[in-house]
Amino acid sequence: MTVKTHKTAVVLIPPETIWEPIQALRRRHDRQLRRWMPHITLLHPFRPCADLPDLCPAMEEACTLLRPFEVRLAELRYFHHEHERYTLWLAPEPEDTLVRLQESLWQLVPECDDTRRFGRGFTPHLSLGQVRGHLELMQLLEHLQDDWEPLSFTADAVSVIRRGDPPDDVFQVERVLPLGGR
Repeated sequence: MTVKTHKTAVVLIPPETIWEPIQALRRRHDRQLRRWMPHITLLHPFRPCADLPDLCPAMEEACTLLRPFEVRLAELRYFHHEHERYTLWLAPEPEDTLVRLQESLWQLVPECDDTRRFGRGFTPHLSLGQVRGHLELMQLLEHLQDDWEPLSFTADAVSVIRRGDPPDDVFQVERVLPLGGR
C-alpha cells in the first residue's frame, strides 16, 4: 500500500511580488496563515519526502508538456461546509488549464486523489480564510469583492512543498518543477 502524508503537497505558488493583498486578507481570516504560503493546491496529501527522488523526474517531465500560462485572481468564491462554516477563496482563471495541470500530475500518483474527491471534482482555488455563519459570509463577500483589485501572474513552475512536526511545521519549498521545460 502506498503511503500519503499531510506533510507534503504539490502546489502552484504565486510570486511573492503579488502576495501582500492576499496575505492582508489571510491575516484577518485564515487560521492556516502561519503554516501555508499563498498557493493553489494541486495534490495534498502527497507522498513522503523519501519518495520524491523517484517521483520528481516523471513529474518534471509532465510539467514540460504544459507551457507557462497567465493566471488571473479576480473573483472571490466560497465552499460551504457543515454547520454554517465556509472557506473563502479566490477563483484562479483559466480554470481548465489548472485542471489539466492537476490531472497530468495526479495520473502519476493516482492514490493522491483527495483534491478530486468532490462532487465537482478538482476545483482550483487559493484559500483566503474561514468564515462562520451565512450572513457573515455574505457581508464579507460583498465587502471584499467590491474592494478586491484583480491580480495576475505567470504560472511557470509547480512546487513540491514539505513541512516537519511542530514547531517546525511551516511549509517550505522542497523542489521546483518548471513548466514548459524552462
